[in-house]
Amino acid sequence: MPTPQLTRLVDEQNTTWQRMLAIRSAAEAESRDLTAEERTNWDAAETRLTEVSGDIDRLNRMAGLENIDRSQIITAGGRENEDRGTDEEADRRYREAFARYMRRGMDGLLPEQRQLLMEHEVDVRAQGTGVDTSGGFLVPDEFRNELTETMKAFGGLLGLANVITTSTGADLPWPTNDDTGNEGEILGENQPASELDLTLGQRKLKAYTFSSKQTRVALALLQDSAFNLDQWLPKKQGERIGRRAARAFITGTGTDQPEGITTNATVGKTGLAGQVTSVIYDDLVDLEHSVDSAYRATSAYLMNDSMLKVIRKLKDTQGRPLWVPIPAPGFPATINGFTYHLDNSMPTPAASAKSIAFGDFKAGYIIRQVLDVQMLRLVERYAEYLQVGFLSFARLDGMIDDSAAIRLYQHPAS
Repeated sequence: MPTPQLTRLVDEQNTTWQRMLAIRSAAEAESRDLTAEERTNWDAAETRLTEVSGDIDRLNRMAGLENIDRSQIITAGGRENEDRGTDEEADRRYREAFARYMRRGMDGLLPEQRQLLMEHEVDVRAQGTGVDTSGGFLVPDEFRNELTETMKAFGGLLGLANVITTSTGADLPWPTNDDTGNEGEILGENQPASELDLTLGQRKLKAYTFSSKQTRVALALLQDSAFNLDQWLPKKQGERIGRRAARAFITGTGTDQPEGITTNATVGKTGLAGQVTSVIYDDLVDLEHSVDSAYRATSAYLMNDSMLKVIRKLKDTQGRPLWVPIPAPGFPATINGFTYHLDNSMPTPAASAKSIAFGDFKAGYIIRQVLDVQMLRLVERYAEYLQVGFLSFARLDGMIDDSAAIRLYQHPAS
């Protein structure tokens, strides 16, 4: 449900936009340039519009983080209904033991809690391979879920792509296929059907380790029960992993790291000479139609915020802005009728940069995440500062899945 603040900002955004349109319409009606006063008013309105749009994006992102549905947490191995009560009690006891470990370390655990953490490690390692054995413990489901949701908030593509979750980090063979160029046939009477096999390729999804880097927390905060460590820490470390993973999903080379969406996706439109930092209306139309119509109904734009700023100034052939602000809370802003998403790991407008992606990202890009997220507690390293370090690891991979579903806009070299 939209908050009063969000409703107010949406109203201000739309009012400001209408004021800018009125300024431009007055000049166009008289076939003249903007006066000095109109230019000043336009620039002030545009500055405020950018600020308000940013505030709206932040509020929507915060709302997504605050409304994590923990009832949808998927745990490795599954659960039988008749054992639900027993499993939930075991999960609760593990969460309590892990939370106490975060605050007090192994020495602060009760004997049964220490045993519970150690048994859980052994049990999980028996089920899969690739789990780090350097002394960390697997984080509880709530911790992992909040870390994942925070990563999504900081990487637009992670929230759009097809994300699969595995319980181990073993290489995962993944079939690939592009059958958009093939079609069926009309059979004549008593005529046999011809053959046309599906051509399947195969690639492997791996599990690259992404580190949060070390987060230091003062002992005084750890000892303060009012400090919500269980939520603060996964958010901070999720932000760090999310930013690095987002960059890999956009520009990764595919060698010892994920394959970025701009690395091997097909360029659907290249701008004309001179458009090294710009794009025109016709370019966006060409980009949209470079994606097969079978995908276009579920397609969207993905870009850097600096590219959005350029597009917001564009008009179609009838003089209507391509960017349409939010009509009301709960409705998305659009570009040329398509929703858009921001991922600041996307390249900024520059010579030869692939600054816009368009298509069905759920069909076109796949992300693999491994459930086994671990956290290390570093005590001795920062003892003289009266601090404790925490270090989390998440294992992820990503690659182009259906190459026909996504196309890129590339600026010319000069």
